[in-house]
Amino acid sequence: MKKILLIFSLFFLAMHCAFADVSSMQAYQKGEWSSLLKKNAGQAVAIHFWGVTCAPCVREMPQWGKFLATDKNAKVIFIQVDEVPIEATKKMLAQARLDTASNYYLNTPFDDYFRYEIDPQWRGETPMTLLIDKNGKVTRKTGPINFMELKKWFSKGIY
Repeated sequence: MKKILLIFSLFFLAMHCAFADVSSMQAYQKGEWSSLLKKNAGQAVAIHFWGVTCAPCVREMPQWGKFLATDKNAKVIFIQVDEVPIEATKKMLAQARLDTASNYYLNTPFDDYFRYEIDPQWRGETPMTLLIDKNGKVTRKTGPINFMELKKWFSKGIY
């Protein structure tokens, strides 16, 4: 009986882990930007573009994990833009404690069309964060984010 319970427990744990992994990592394709905006309309959201091979991103991602651990109400979406194996993305997210955050990875090449669709002024540099308030006003932050300013932005009651 104990063996059966152990097997069922391991099975359900494996299913939970597999399901959690699928729900936290989603493929992002060209053309999805408008649907992502529509899905988050009416609420403040930070959309952070980062790369596994981006040195400032590597240093910054654990800070994002700490930020979200302290501000549970902040809506942040992460989009990884490097063409790397998905395992590298998952590993970096796990190390930053962001593996259960809202994560996307590109499954198409990161090109001019992709960048232009999101922000015509964006040249593709990472890290880059778009702060979109509940009224749809967009503020672009290039380079590592100032988390004190981000906390103030979210605390203005706009989410």
